[in-house]
Amino acid sequence: MRDGIVTGEGVVVDARPAAFLTRGLALLLDLVLLTVVILLTVWMMSGVSLPTGYEGPIIIALLVTVTVVIPTTIETLTRGLSLGKLALGIRVVRMDGGPITVRHAFIRALVAVGETYLTSGALALTVSLLNEKGRRLGDLLAGTYVVRDRGRSTVDVTLVMPPQLAAWARTADMRRLPDGLALAARQMLSRAHRLAPAARERLGRSLAAETEQFVAPGPPPGTHPEAFLMAVLTERREREWASAQRTRDAALEQASMIHRLPYGVPDPS
Repeated sequence: MRDGIVTGEGVVVDARPAAFLTRGLALLLDLVLLTVVILLTVWMMSGVSLPTGYEGPIIIALLVTVTVVIPTTIETLTRGLSLGKLALGIRVVRMDGGPITVRHAFIRALVAVGETYLTSGALALTVSLLNEKGRRLGDLLAGTYVVRDRGRSTVDVTLVMPPQLAAWARTADMRRLPDGLALAARQMLSRAHRLAPAARERLGRSLAAETEQFVAPGPPPGTHPEAFLMAVLTERREREWASAQRTRDAALEQASMIHRLPYGVPDPS
């Protein structure tokens, strides 16, 4: 059976996990590239005289940049791609099928230091074999997984806040939507114009009713189901983006503090 998420309306959302071998080859390509970058960095630094006592912080900063900052930046800007994933036709997505943010990419890159680089991939391999979608530890913590990018059905839709619901959405308490429900809502909005009027209305009302269970207070009376779904998904994206920005700023501040540590400086006492 084709892998996917089935909604209450019997709609199968095409979100097939990438095969284990494909993910492994993509990871191998990324590791080869990372090794080349590290060797080039070491070669360039070999002729540089570092300030006495600051060798440690500089080396740590370079390693953090190569193993965490660069992968995070690439996956964020490409919406889930790396060189290896691009070559193998796979992509990282959120569990609801939407594009990842800097928060997701940062968590995956940070965890990869331990589960991939320090264990030569053994931990990542073990964890991915123990769950249905082949998710490694970084995916489990970030709420992501890897899907086949070539030939998969897109669920992207331009999320724009309905003006009449902007004030309500800013103050509404929105719990995290189940992954299948959020993905079904995105899919419905992206394909609404192609649905028969009766099916479109029935599916919209059904998804809105399910979504309303996770929102308090509910939308203003008379709100169209599709406008309600659009408002919830848009506000959810904005809140996730704000959270991702805070995570990124905290990570940059931590890296900056590590860089400023006076390693090797004699204790004045």
